[in-house]
Amino acid sequence: MSKREVNDIMLHFDDQVSADLEFDIIKGMLEKKALQPTAKARSLALVPLKNRRSIIKRLQETEELRRLISEEDSFPALEFEEMHDELRLLNIRDSVLLEVSFSKISRASHTMNSIIKQLKGQADKAPRLAYIQKEIPFTKDLIDPIAKVFNDKGQISDNASTTLSQIRDEMTGLRRKISRNFNRVMKDLQEKGMLADIREGFVNNRRALAVESTYKRRVNGNVLGSSNTGTITFIEPGAVIPLNHELEILRDDERKEKRRILKELTRVARRNLPLIHSYQTALIEYDCIQARTKLAIEFNAFLPGIPKKTGLQLVKAYHPLLVKTNEGLGIETHPQNINLSKDGRLLVISGPNAGGKSLTLKTVGLLQIMLQSGLLIPASPTSEVGFFDSILTDIGDNQSIENQLSTYSYRLGRMRHFLKVSDSNSLLLLDEFGTGSDPELGGALAEVFFEELYDRGVFGVITTHYANIKSRAAELKNAVNASMLFDRETLEPLFKLEIGQPGSSFTFEVAENNGISHKIIKRAKSKLDRRKVELDAIIGDLQKDKAKLAKLTNRQLRAELEAEKATMEARKIKTRFSEKTDALNESTEAHNQDLTRGRKLGQFISQFMPGSHNKNLLEEINKYLALENSRVEDAKKRNAGKSSKGKNTSIPSAKRRPNHRSDEIKKGSLVRLRTGKERGEVIAMQGKTATVMFGSFKTRVKIEKLTFLR
Repeated sequence: MSKREVNDIMLHFDDQVSADLEFDIIKGMLEKKALQPTAKARSLALVPLKNRRSIIKRLQETEELRRLISEEDSFPALEFEEMHDELRLLNIRDSVLLEVSFSKISRASHTMNSIIKQLKGQADKAPRLAYIQKEIPFTKDLIDPIAKVFNDKGQISDNASTTLSQIRDEMTGLRRKISRNFNRVMKDLQEKGMLADIREGFVNNRRALAVESTYKRRVNGNVLGSSNTGTITFIEPGAVIPLNHELEILRDDERKEKRRILKELTRVARRNLPLIHSYQTALIEYDCIQARTKLAIEFNAFLPGIPKKTGLQLVKAYHPLLVKTNEGLGIETHPQNINLSKDGRLLVISGPNAGGKSLTLKTVGLLQIMLQSGLLIPASPTSEVGFFDSILTDIGDNQSIENQLSTYSYRLGRMRHFLKVSDSNSLLLLDEFGTGSDPELGGALAEVFFEELYDRGVFGVITTHYANIKSRAAELKNAVNASMLFDRETLEPLFKLEIGQPGSSFTFEVAENNGISHKIIKRAKSKLDRRKVELDAIIGDLQKDKAKLAKLTNRQLRAELEAEKATMEARKIKTRFSEKTDALNESTEAHNQDLTRGRKLGQFISQFMPGSHNKNLLEEINKYLALENSRVEDAKKRNAGKSSKGKNTSIPSAKRRPNHRSDEIKKGSLVRLRTGKERGEVIAMQGKTATVMFGSFKTRVKIEKLTFLR
C-alpha cells in the first residue's frame, strides 16, 4: 500500500470497530463475489477511507456498473486469470512462456476487447469505468498470433509450422505401423496360448504384451516388468522395439519444434509487454468493481447523495445482515429514517430492551463504514450521507479475561480514548451508555462524559436507559431525544424509531409479559420513588397517544387528499358537461336560424314571377340580406368580446388554493398545523423539517404540513 493510500484511511479504525459493526462479515461476503486472488485479497483487506475524492471514485465506479447491469442486463464476463508469473518471465531475457500462459494472455485480450466494445460511446454514461480502459486499444496484436499457433483446446495445433506438421504426420504413420506389428505378434501368441487373460498392458507409457511367466523366455522382446504375483511378465515385442526408438526420436524433434514456436511467440508477447501489463491492471480493477456491484445488487443497495457537509440523513435504511437473516426466517424488516445534522448531531435513543435501539445504532455505523469503503448502501437514493474522519464505537459486552478487565473497566478505557481523539468530524456510537457500574454514580459520570463529548462537537448515536442522559439531551441545543416505539396493548416492540421525545423502558410491562406475577411487580414499584414510576408511565402514555395521533393525522391527510382528488374530478366533469351543453345550444341555434332562412327563401321563390322584372321582390331580398349581414357582424363582435374577457378573468374562487406561506417559515416563526388549530413556535430548522414547540411538547414537523402565521 502506497503512502498516499495509507493517508487516505479513516483515522482510528481498528479491529474492534470492525467487529462491533460486523464489517468483517460484509468483507467476507464481498470476497466470495470476487473472481481472482488479488480482488479477493483486496476485499478482505478493505478499510473505510476519509479522503473524499478516493471514496467518491469507488462509489461512482460501483454505481455506474450497477446501473449498466440493471438497465442493459449485461456486461462482459470477466473471463481471465491473473498473469503475475507471465509478467515476471517476460521481464527475463530469453525466457520462454508455457503453453498455458498464452491461453491466459489470449483470454485477457478477448475480455478486454469485449469491455472496450461495450463501453465505446458510453463515456458520458459510465465515465469512471471508461477511464480505466481509456489508454488500452482494441487490438488483436496478441490474439491473432496466438490463434495461429493454438487450437480451440489450448494445444499447439499441427499447422503451427510446416516442420511440426511433417513431424506429426511421420509420428502418425509410425504409430499405425507399431500398432499393426504389435497386434500381429499379440494374435500369434494368443493362438499359442502364451498370453494371460488381460493380453496387454502399459509400462512406463509403453504398450507391452501380458505373457504368462512360464513362456517369457520363448517370446522375442524386451522385458519391461512383471505383475505383483510374478505370474505375468510384460514384454515389449521385438518387432516394435526399433519403431518405438524411432518414435522417441520424433517426439524429441516435436518437443524442440514446439519450444522453438513458443520462443518465437514469447518474443511477440514480450514486444507487447506494456499491453499485457495494462490488461492485468485493468481486469483486476474491474474484478474489484464487479464484486462490489454484485454485493450491491444482493443488498438492493444504491448510491445516496454525498453532500460536502458532515452528517447524514438516512431514508428507508436497512441493516443488510438483518435483512438476509429475516429473509431466511420469512420475517419483515422495518426500514429506519435517521438524521444527524449540526442542529441535532447527538441522537439519544431510549426505549425497551429488544426494541431495536442497538440495531438502529449498528445500522448507522455499518452503512457509514460501507459507504466510506466504496460500497453502496441499502437505503433510498434520496438519502444524503456526508463523510467522517473517524468512527468510534463501544458496543456490547467486551470483557477481557486475559487482561482481567471488567466490562466497565473496558468501557472506561474506550471512553478515555474517545475523549482524546474525538472532534467535530467524528461519528460516535455508544450502546447502553453508562452501564456497568452503580446506576447513581455511573449515571452521574456518564452525564459528564456526555457533556464533554457534546462540547467537542461530535456526531453520534447513543442508546441509554438513564433518565439523566435523556433529560440532558432535551436541554442541549444540538442533541435530540428519540425512542423505539412499543405497543402497550400487545406489549410487543414495533422496531420503529420516533424522533422528538425519550422513550420508556417499559420495565414492568415487559416483566409482566414474561410471566412475572403482578404481586411481585407491585412490590417492585413500591421500592421506587413514586414520581419516577409516574414519570415512566406518563412517557409511555405520551408515546401511545402520539402513535394514535400520528395514525389519525395520516388518516386525515389521506382523507383530505382523496377529497381533493374527488373535487378536482367533479370540476373536470362539470366543465366537460358545460362545454357539451354550450356546443349543443350553439348547434340548435344555428339549426333554427337555417330553418328560418330556408322558409324565407321559400317565400321569395314563391313570389318570383317568371318573365317580369320582379323589382319589388328584389328590393325586399336586398333588405333581408342586409339585415342578416348586420346580425352576423353583431354576433362576431359579441363573441370577440367574450373571448377577450375570458382571457383576463381571474381564477374562480373554487379553484384557488390557500396560501400557507411555507417559504416564509423560519426559526422564531409562529405556525400552526394545516390539519388542526394547534399553534406553536419554530425553535429550529433543518432542511425541509422544523422543530416546533406546541406548548411544552416539542416535535419535528415537515414544513409542508405547517401554515405561517407571523
